[in-house]
Amino acid sequence: MLGFSSGLPILLVFSTLSVWLTEAGVERSTVTLFSWAGFAYAFKFLWSPLVDKVTIPVFLNLGHRRSWLLLTQFLIIFSLVLTSVNDPQNNIIITAVCITLVAFFSATQDIIIDAYRIESIDKKLQGSLSSMYIAGYRIGMLVGGAGSLWLASYWGSENYEHDVWKKVYLSMSLLMFIGVIANLISKEPKRKRNFTRKTNLHVKFFLSIMISLLIFIYIYSYLDNPFSGPMLSFFYAILKLIFCFICSGLFLLFLVKLKFQSKSIIKESYFNPIKNFVVKYGKVAVIILLLISLYRMADVVMGVMANIFYLEKGYSINQIATYSKFFGVFATIAGGLLGGYFAMKHGTMITLFIGALIASLSNLLFAWLATAETNIKFLISVITADNISSGFAGAAFVVYLSGLTSLKFTATQYALFSSIMLFLPKLIAGYSGSWVDVIGYHNYFVVTALLGLPVLFLIVYISKVAPIK
Repeated sequence: MLGFSSGLPILLVFSTLSVWLTEAGVERSTVTLFSWAGFAYAFKFLWSPLVDKVTIPVFLNLGHRRSWLLLTQFLIIFSLVLTSVNDPQNNIIITAVCITLVAFFSATQDIIIDAYRIESIDKKLQGSLSSMYIAGYRIGMLVGGAGSLWLASYWGSENYEHDVWKKVYLSMSLLMFIGVIANLISKEPKRKRNFTRKTNLHVKFFLSIMISLLIFIYIYSYLDNPFSGPMLSFFYAILKLIFCFICSGLFLLFLVKLKFQSKSIIKESYFNPIKNFVVKYGKVAVIILLLISLYRMADVVMGVMANIFYLEKGYSINQIATYSKFFGVFATIAGGLLGGYFAMKHGTMITLFIGALIASLSNLLFAWLATAETNIKFLISVITADNISSGFAGAAFVVYLSGLTSLKFTATQYALFSSIMLFLPKLIAGYSGSWVDVIGYHNYFVVTALLGLPVLFLIVYISKVAPIK
């Protein structure tokens, strides 16, 4: 149920919203700008220390994790209601603000649920718990994606009507009460916590982080790419990201010099969780972080081009929606359940290795599909195999990250790990279209499969020096 609560809002921020805005007549360039709301998921580790260290003055009888979770769930519902009552045809800026709030509170909910899941049960049962969470998450995505569009189609007409989308988003806000009910019938994890009494300093810290994030986004969007080739564009993007991080860091340093920001808060919020991880794993810590950043590389980079490939191969939108977006979800859930069960029975590291292997091999099926005739049976077979392998690898990776996380810094460390997990794959995936233009689909899918090979060697090495059972 909590997985459902996490999975439901994410597509309401992305794919469902893009359909709504397109029907409302919003320009394509403006629609794509709304994807920047996804920065909330990429940078959620920045405010995760607040969730770990600061108590909130409401719902205190529920406990620390559940009180934060209930407040966040109500804020998601409130943001969805605000989004529903505003018509983007009349005021696109208000829509942007509302959907950014949905993304921000949704990312915060993910921080809390991940921490709650890790703290609630022993490591040996994290596999089964993670697989059920992923199953709920995928069902939530199915309802928020395909379900919301089905409702829009059912209530809609040929002409754009705001009332249709208002009812869709109000319906989705009501479904968020599934997570609220799950929270109310759950129990708070039994563990001692050290809370900070420096609430004002943490509020200043939060505001400073938000401003530095806005500086990052502004500078990144202001610097245009002067190169046309994919290789030069990629390296330019890396340099641009480094420059943006430096500018944001200098801004925080400037606030410290002005004594607006406390050094102790920055140390407590970021340095101590990282120090805890480095001390625990020593020299292997860098290798582990490299594994985290590369593990989903083959899967994510391939997935960005999947829908475009299906269309250019000659498959219809209806076929893609039915077999990829609907039945594919259940294949992913099956793979996730299998991965969680396998991790519980045979251990984390062997499950992690098998997940990385089959995720890479499934990309070779797409390379074969690129050269095969357009046949719906071929499409179903490849999509099913890919989703099962993706679900298996995803469950294995969640179990592994949960095992890495220290209970002293649960929310902060897991949020940091999950952000690292997507950063590099998403960066590279942004240039996948250019690579296809140069080498074609067949070679592209082969290359994405090869991207998974370094991960296998990293897992073998780490399993010898720093295994997680």
